[in-house]
Amino acid sequence: MKRFLLSIPVLYTLAANAQEKTRPANLPLLDSMTRAAEQNVYANIHSIVIAKEGKKVYERYFNGWNKDSLHDTRSAFKSVTSLLAGIALDKGFIKDIRQQVYSFFPKYQPFKNPDARKGAMTVKDLLEMKSGFDCEEFNDGKDCEDEMSETNDWLKFSLDLPLKNAPGKVWAYTSCNPVIVGGIISQTAGMPVQRFAEQYLFRPLGIRKYRWTMDATGHVTTAGSFFMLPADMLKLGELVRQNGTWQGRQIVSSSWLRESTTATTVIRGFSFAEIGGVPASTTQAARYGYYWYRERIKTVRLAVDVLFASGNGGQYIMIINELGLVVVFTQGNYGSRSAKRAFDLLVKYILPAFSPQS
Repeated sequence: MKRFLLSIPVLYTLAANAQEKTRPANLPLLDSMTRAAEQNVYANIHSIVIAKEGKKVYERYFNGWNKDSLHDTRSAFKSVTSLLAGIALDKGFIKDIRQQVYSFFPKYQPFKNPDARKGAMTVKDLLEMKSGFDCEEFNDGKDCEDEMSETNDWLKFSLDLPLKNAPGKVWAYTSCNPVIVGGIISQTAGMPVQRFAEQYLFRPLGIRKYRWTMDATGHVTTAGSFFMLPADMLKLGELVRQNGTWQGRQIVSSSWLRESTTATTVIRGFSFAEIGGVPASTTQAARYGYYWYRERIKTVRLAVDVLFASGNGGQYIMIINELGLVVVFTQGNYGSRSAKRAFDLLVKYILPAFSPQS
């Protein structure tokens, strides 16, 4: 969410990398990337962390940030909400993502802005950003998030929204959708969503240091403004890369990850990589799944599919399965196209460093 300020960073100098044996042969490329970030060629980079086949091989912090600094993930946390929804489905709390949304919230009735079409809205519509609400954040349209953040009960605000389109028809990005998904998880599991996340996701992954943002009623946001460590963001990416397993334990089903990350909705005329400086000839339009994005990037040397979570300012969790990579970026480029220059760093330095052809 946009309105909350970041934690104040603490000055830090990274110690020498203790994992030399796991680092790639093409180390000069990564050293060049480090220098580019340190010299502010790429502005406002806060961290870059990379794992190869589950082993952390690169971890650098810049501009006063350090490994212990909690970072606002912004909307990249929506992808974590997708994982939580999958866990709730796996455990039978949510029976089917085609269940009707408003059936979960009898205590909130009567709803404002009654509309017969709301009865057809499903959990899947929320996950695909096709709820039909009269909101649109992605293209600087009618941003309901700021208005929501000024209310006492973000869940009620979201349920009360008027519709613009019939549910399931039109892709329109709004943070109100994952807020409702969080409410559904809480209602079906019979516990606050923060306790659900701790029990079924964070604790198994060893994620202990984080901070939720909550409204006056105690509802935590599942749309953004969740503060965590970049190294823990890397763990979440690794969980996805490893098809939902962590240290031999199945945390979320592989079937859910296949479904949620397939990304069948094309965001026409929009490419993160192209905006970030990657030549248009090597990119395809971004695609959207259940709070996850995909882009196909093709260079002279390789072609890879990048699955990623994305948050305002340049917060990314990227999974490149073809190379066994997970890459995390945190940045301070809020409301700026510069945030997407992470894709230029990815293509110019990271992919070549780990490519078999390099």
